[in-house]
Amino acid sequence: MSYRIYLVPLLVLLLSGLTGCGPTLILGGATAASIVHDRRTAGTVIEDQSIELKAYEILQQQKQAAGATHINVTSYNARVLLSGEVATEELRLWAEQAVARIEKVKHVYNELRVSAPSSLASRSNDGWITTKVKSSMLQIGGLPGFDPSRVKVVTERGIVYLMGLLTEQEADAVTATVRRVSGVQQVVKLFEYI
Repeated sequence: MSYRIYLVPLLVLLLSGLTGCGPTLILGGATAASIVHDRRTAGTVIEDQSIELKAYEILQQQKQAAGATHINVTSYNARVLLSGEVATEELRLWAEQAVARIEKVKHVYNELRVSAPSSLASRSNDGWITTKVKSSMLQIGGLPGFDPSRVKVVTERGIVYLMGLLTEQEADAVTATVRRVSGVQQVVKLFEYI
């Protein structure tokens, strides 16, 4: 377990030296800090970031031809959540298929809605709900080894999507806590159980 603390910074340092990218070093430091508490391996965390970048690149190319869309991509343990809004059902299905073809993607949860892109006010409200959800998880007690930073929270239109590698007991406690947060319309569990 303690090798993770040294592995990622070393990897980032080596990679930044090869490419000459200072920002990579900063990003790597943030990644290293999050890996310490993560149940995913360092390689999986980096692979999830790579999947998200590849997905955004593919979706951005189509976005120019398709008009206004709002798509969020979240990868956790190679399982990808697509959330947001697209203009047509065809574009919704295309996005799922395009992301599913990315190397190492195990599953795509397509939660895209066919509608106009959400407003800035709606997105701000979703951000506020996410903040309240993360704060509420800090109050969960009585679960040995539980760390709320292991839960990935994505909020779209008041719907809270929860991802992570959790025990069933942890997942139940998180879900019950999140359902009580004001503003949450629905909770969608996308956990993998350990």
